[in-house]
Amino acid sequence: MKVQNLSKKYDEKIVLDGVTMEFPEKSVISLIGPNGAGKSTLMGIISRLLERSGGSVVFDGRDLKDWKSSELAKRLSILTQSHNVQMKLTVRELVAFGRFPYSGGRLTGEDNKIIDRAIAYMELGELEECFIDELSGGQRQRAFIAMVIAQDTRFILLDEPTNNLDIYHATQMMRMVRRLCDELGKTVVLVLHEINYASFYSDYVCAMKDGKIARFGKVNEVITKDVLSSIYNVDFEIMEINGKPMTIYY
Repeated sequence: MKVQNLSKKYDEKIVLDGVTMEFPEKSVISLIGPNGAGKSTLMGIISRLLERSGGSVVFDGRDLKDWKSSELAKRLSILTQSHNVQMKLTVRELVAFGRFPYSGGRLTGEDNKIIDRAIAYMELGELEECFIDELSGGQRQRAFIAMVIAQDTRFILLDEPTNNLDIYHATQMMRMVRRLCDELGKTVVLVLHEINYASFYSDYVCAMKDGKIARFGKVNEVITKDVLSSIYNVDFEIMEINGKPMTIYY
C-alpha cells in the first residue's frame, strides 16, 4: 500500500497535509505522535472509513476507491477504537463475523475450520461459548482480534488496540500483534500512544505531528532523543534493552 500527497480537511481545518509513504509488507508499522497529529485520520482513510480530501491511496496496484467492498474485505481488515457490540453474542459468533466476506452469513465447513483456528490462535477455546459482555477488557480485545484473523486479510489495521488495557493485557496484545506478522505473514499497521510498545514490537515507526510525517523509518531511526523531543515537546532519554531503544521522558 502506498499513499501519495494525502490530505484531509474539515472545513478550513487541515488534519492531514501532504502525507506520502509506503507501508512495507509483512511488517509491523506503528503510527505514533501527540493527540491531533493525524494518526487515526490516516488510519481511517487507508481503511476507506473516511473520505480523503486529496491525494491517492494505492492498494495492490489500484486506487483504494476503485475496489469493490466485497473484494477489499478479503484483503484488508480494520479494528477501530470503538467496537461496542449491541447484540448478545458469544465469542464464537463474533469471530464468525470475520467470515462474512466469504460466506455471506452461511458458514461452510471450511469457514468453521478457520474460525476454530482463529479462536485457538488467540487462546479463547475455553471462552468461545461465553458472551462478549461477560468478558474482561483483555479477553474482549482478543476476541475482536480473533475475528480479524478469521477474516484472513493480508493487511490488518488496528487503531489503538491497547487502549484501556492494563499493562499485562496491553503487553499480551502487542505480543499477539507481533505473532500475526512473524507466524502468519500479515502486514499490521497500528496507532499507538505508548512509545515503548511501538519501539519494542514494531519493524517500522511513522512519527506524525500536525498532520504531517515528521519521520518514517526503522525503529532505531525514529526512536531517538532528537526526533521524539521535537514531536512531543518534552525531554527524552534513550536507553537500549535487548537491542531496542527504550524511552524515559520528563
